[in-house]
Amino acid sequence: MSQTALITGASAGIGYDLAKIFAKEGHNLVLVARNQSALETLAEELRVRHSIEVRVIPKDLAVATSPDEIYSECRRDSIHIDMLVNNAGFGTYGFVSEADLPSLLEMLQVNVTALTHLTKLFLQGMLERKNGKILNLASTAAFQAGPLMAVYYATKAYVLSFSEALANELNGTGVTVTVLCPGPTRTSFQRRAYMEDSGLGSGKTLRMQSSEEVARIGYESMMKGKTVVIPGFMNRVLAVAAQLSPRKMATSIARKLQEKK
Repeated sequence: MSQTALITGASAGIGYDLAKIFAKEGHNLVLVARNQSALETLAEELRVRHSIEVRVIPKDLAVATSPDEIYSECRRDSIHIDMLVNNAGFGTYGFVSEADLPSLLEMLQVNVTALTHLTKLFLQGMLERKNGKILNLASTAAFQAGPLMAVYYATKAYVLSFSEALANELNGTGVTVTVLCPGPTRTSFQRRAYMEDSGLGSGKTLRMQSSEEVARIGYESMMKGKTVVIPGFMNRVLAVAAQLSPRKMATSIARKLQEKK
């Protein structure tokens, strides 16, 4: 019997490529994002190519009621979510003092609150069935403070900490939690964050991985039940170095990497 995966932020980037991988592997899908047109196009392609069931739920996770509405729609139609992929997220570039406050609060809502809310809602069914997998998208940004993207880095630190703790709580239940921590990845993230000219955003400081590569690593790691996954050797080295370095030094280095060239 085919299992069903719910993927947020599925209209582009890593979420889009994860949807294609899940479909290729024969899983039914519930796709969530703001862009209904893009979701419908992707859904139809996956239905035809892989003969799977695909439900589209267009929702903006910056709206506080969206997680409840997504969960209610799945329950109403008796859709059991076996795998939850909390992929949706975004960042903004610049000083906190100069940032648009509504954008910062929306980032917290999408990156932290909606992720936690959806996890809590769908976790109970997984526990009752004694089977389930959760994949949360963090970032190598989770391993140190990040001047010029202070709130974004902080949200990803939350995702990493939350995921590791939850994975421990769920030991022996049949439900696993994987947190994927990619480094710079070629998606529309940089454009939306207005950081295309920054050291990391431009790809001049570190080689950018493709979203397809990151998505494949995330999927395979989730299926194996791994907890913390950092794609790419250099990304792993930098994550470890950030943890071993004095915090003030790690923060200073993060700023140098972020500054526009």
